Amino acid sequence: MLAWYEILIRLFLASFFGALIGLERERKDWTAGMRTHMMVSVGSSLIMMVSAFGFSDILGTEHVVLDPARVAAQVISGIGFIGAGTILFLKGTIRGLTTASGLWTVAAIGLATGGGMYFAAASATVIALIILWALQPIEKRISSRFKQKTLRIVANTSFNIHDILNEIEQIKEVRLSGFLMDKSDEELIMQLKFENIDISKLTNIITGLQNNTTVKEFFWNK
Repeated sequence: MLAWYEILIRLFLASFFGALIGLERERKDWTAGMRTHMMVSVGSSLIMMVSAFGFSDILGTEHVVLDPARVAAQVISGIGFIGAGTILFLKGTIRGLTTASGLWTVAAIGLATGGGMYFAAASATVIALIILWALQPIEKRISSRFKQKTLRIVANTSFNIHDILNEIEQIKEVRLSGFLMDKSDEELIMQLKFENIDISKLTNIITGLQNNTTVKEFFWNK
């Protein structure tokens, strides 16, 4: 059995490594961010310790033959189906990834408790609560800096696309990171994605869209 400080070190290191990867994904505006990666990392670390040390007190006993690693593997495979049920895709946005990873970690905590690794289970529970509750404001603050802003325009087919693109190119400190267009016989839908931009820099463009008779509606997604 591992010493308590070794268990704590491994769990905190796992959360730290997961946070580093999650922050990198957060910068790229991916759905699975810092907290999701940290939860998966902590859960994986705990599962590994349970598989390796959780059943050491009965291994080698006469007339007892078992493979503890198979138990952990089957539980984690099963919890994946439950976690998938918490993931939703609504209006182009994926929700529920953190919940799914939380269920996965909770399964690992249950394995640790059943294997007699009470300190590991308690430590993982505390770390998971910190990730889910205390770190949420930090994650929101970080993600708001890198989250892409979207300007969605719905207009008639006679709308001049090149004019608005030329106006954006002339504005300093404004970077267009993505451009999507969907055109039908009746209307034109444009989505312009910007990186780390202040809406005040697009004041002239917003005013022009308001006065443009070919524009039906437009939205600014922060």
